[in-house]
Amino acid sequence: MASLPHNKRLAAAIGLALSVAMHGVAAADYYIYQESDGTRWITDHQIGRPDFRLIGRHGRPTASVSCKGVTPQILEDRAKPLLPTVIDYSSRYSVDHRLIKAIIAVESCFDTHAISRVGAQGLMQLMPSTAATLGVRNAFSPPQNIQGGVRYFHEMLTRFENNVELALAAYNAGPKAVERYGGIPPYAETQSYVKRVLNYYQNYRDEAIEAKLP
Repeated sequence: MASLPHNKRLAAAIGLALSVAMHGVAAADYYIYQESDGTRWITDHQIGRPDFRLIGRHGRPTASVSCKGVTPQILEDRAKPLLPTVIDYSSRYSVDHRLIKAIIAVESCFDTHAISRVGAQGLMQLMPSTAATLGVRNAFSPPQNIQGGVRYFHEMLTRFENNVELALAAYNAGPKAVERYGGIPPYAETQSYVKRVLNYYQNYRDEAIEAKLP
């Protein structure tokens, strides 16, 4: 790689790093390293070399492309046919379906074909290796994706004693990051993620209350 022009080396570095990240876990730390010549690497693995300087760490990005231009009405239109499945698996794993709906809204804007820039797939943005461990053979299948995502989130709730904020942070940045910092990691990506999901969750709860009013 040393013989390549800087811009080509940068592209190669990012491409390789993202290919590595695509085979990572569903929710994990992502590290940004910079070489002495300015080349940056994005990876889900720590690089223990003196010529690589750690300049940032963040949680897993959501599928932002899937949410471009999506209005509240479009979001609800996408969500409507999927809600029975959301309610079904949420009930099976004893999770509030409105919370799962909020997670999906932030993760993919209910785009069943969503893919993030690090390779997370489908409605609940499962990384390929984690999807496999959860028994999800096709992450773009709504039932499989939702079941896997709800199961994983239920595991995070159990791990963090039903603390919703910490479970959400773990879903985005990985449980080890939450445990390392003793709370929501100081990653802008993760802190924003938790707030956005909770905002959606509150809105969905308010809507349910309003629907019951005479």
